[in-house]
Amino acid sequence: MASGPVLITGGAGFIGTSLALRLLDSCEVVLLDNLHRNALDEAGLAGRAGVRLIQGDVTDAEVVRRAVQGCRVVVHMASIAGVDTVMRQPVRTMQVALKGTMNVLEAAFEAGHVDRFIDFSTSEVFGQYAYKVTEGHVSQLGAVGEARWTYAVSKLATEHLALSYHREYGFPACSIRPFNIYGPRQVGEGAIHHFIVRAVAGEDLLVHNDGSQIRSWCYIDDIVDGVVRAMERPEAVGHAFNIGNPRSTLTIYNLARVIVLLAGSRSNIRFVPWDFADVELRIPDIGKARAMLGYEPRVDLEEGLSRTIEWYRARAGRTGG
Repeated sequence: MASGPVLITGGAGFIGTSLALRLLDSCEVVLLDNLHRNALDEAGLAGRAGVRLIQGDVTDAEVVRRAVQGCRVVVHMASIAGVDTVMRQPVRTMQVALKGTMNVLEAAFEAGHVDRFIDFSTSEVFGQYAYKVTEGHVSQLGAVGEARWTYAVSKLATEHLALSYHREYGFPACSIRPFNIYGPRQVGEGAIHHFIVRAVAGEDLLVHNDGSQIRSWCYIDDIVDGVVRAMERPEAVGHAFNIGNPRSTLTIYNLARVIVLLAGSRSNIRFVPWDFADVELRIPDIGKARAMLGYEPRVDLEEGLSRTIEWYRARAGRTGG
């Protein structure tokens, strides 16, 4: 890994704080975040030695330039997260992705000392149906004007932008496409968060439509491992990588059933209408990450869900929830 501080934009979020915890033994970590989603306390990072927080927004070019100074690695994660939030704020979603990424790329490029730039993209770029998709598959995005796809469209654009900096200027950029990340400290939106919180509380689990949507779930430790490998491996530069766990694949309905079982919960599963665009099938091919990064997911679904359920249960006990 390159010597010197690592900047993580969106670093106060679930994945950002998890990456920071992994890196702290070897380097200083700079977190740039507007604290809209703040997992710093949950991760024990607030005020911790070796962590420098810059509170601000990636759409503010001056704040971004200040954050980049002195950093050898930039991991750009800042974005609007969660399908519900994206659908409520499609304009803000695109502003943060497009303007924010341009600001971070320009600042990192102009600084002249960044050895690796990692653009955090999304598996949403593959659209509604993605079966064992490789990085070279043509993305199939939804209709223009459908709010759900503003996130995917803007993230695909940031991938092109980052990799164009590499092709045109030799800038050491690469891109990661994460597939359905979950784990302890995931506070916010998402199926596993929703299901576990409700299962621990004994409340109904709400499944959209008939629950036949298929996902591959990747435990937080595995995505962090993929990011670190992309930071360390010189051959990562100029490439995009799927990071996920195709072994941990099941329908949303069966995911709800497994969580109820593992939590020892008496919660019922209730089906609710969802009249918006959805991803029906999403399973990655991770052969490229295996070959070039030596990436291999280690935590299978039952183990990861059990760890996550225990964290949420302990958290509910601390907060009296």
